[in-house]
Amino acid sequence: MSDLGELLRKAREQRGLTLDDIQETTKIRKRYLEAIESGDHTVLPGPFYVRAFVKNYSEAVGLDPDEVLRLYQHEVPAAPVEQISEPIVSRSPRRVQSQSSERLGKIGFNVMMWSFLILIVVVIWVYVINNDTGGAKQTDNNTNITEVSKPPATNEGGTAGGNENTPTDNPTPPTPTQAPTTVTFGSKVGKADQYDIGPVGVAHKVEVKVSGGRSWLEVRSNSNQGEKLYSANAEDGSVESFELTGPLYINVGRADLTEIKVDGVIVPDGDRAGSKKLLLKPLIDENAATGGNTETGTESGTNTGTGTNQTKTE
Repeated sequence: MSDLGELLRKAREQRGLTLDDIQETTKIRKRYLEAIESGDHTVLPGPFYVRAFVKNYSEAVGLDPDEVLRLYQHEVPAAPVEQISEPIVSRSPRRVQSQSSERLGKIGFNVMMWSFLILIVVVIWVYVINNDTGGAKQTDNNTNITEVSKPPATNEGGTAGGNENTPTDNPTPPTPTQAPTTVTFGSKVGKADQYDIGPVGVAHKVEVKVSGGRSWLEVRSNSNQGEKLYSANAEDGSVESFELTGPLYINVGRADLTEIKVDGVIVPDGDRAGSKKLLLKPLIDENAATGGNTETGTESGTNTGTGTNQTKTE
């Protein structure tokens, strides 16, 4: 048995998985999995499949596939170099035009453009002239020779202006609307993608749904070394829910079989047949606590000073 096969076998047994479980998760035949554990790569179809099978096997048992291939590169054949041939770009033949046709086309285009501009100017000028004349006539006809002033109307209480400025007794306050949930990529934390969850001060709910097969699921609080909230092979159709009150670390074995949502908003996980690590971090209003303490201290200092002055005066 090779060192690579021994590492994969121990990782599988530590998770309590059998070769049948790995076969169902990775869709790799059992005899190929046995050949990988025994180090007999001659059974596999070719060098490319050896690297692909080892990578999928590592992801299924929770190992980093890139790190495994790097440590045991002497046992895994190198990937074949693909020869990339540049396609030959075919140029379309140029259209041959005579000098006379080009000259006539340019003259016709210029005449059409100038005619269109002149027409626009004429239409605007006619429109402005008609509006100015009509407005002046209407103003002259509606102007009275003498203006009759009337006193302002008063209501029963003697207030001028009627009830137009009377305030409403019970105004209805506007209903506050809650801001929608936002999922924004923040940075790369180790091997995990950090997503900032907004808005601030809102309780969020995280749902992890597995569909299409079984997938490894690990959920911890704060980081990959935090308290373990869930760690098992999630069955097809299962849905796990978590309250997002602080940073939440999620590690899935098959991103293509897993759907992660925050308040119904999908978190992008790559959707590939491999593992994915995410860190969901709710946004925190850091200025709220500092601002509140400053106002309290100022108010207390003001009240103390006022009280001291009053005592001295008396």
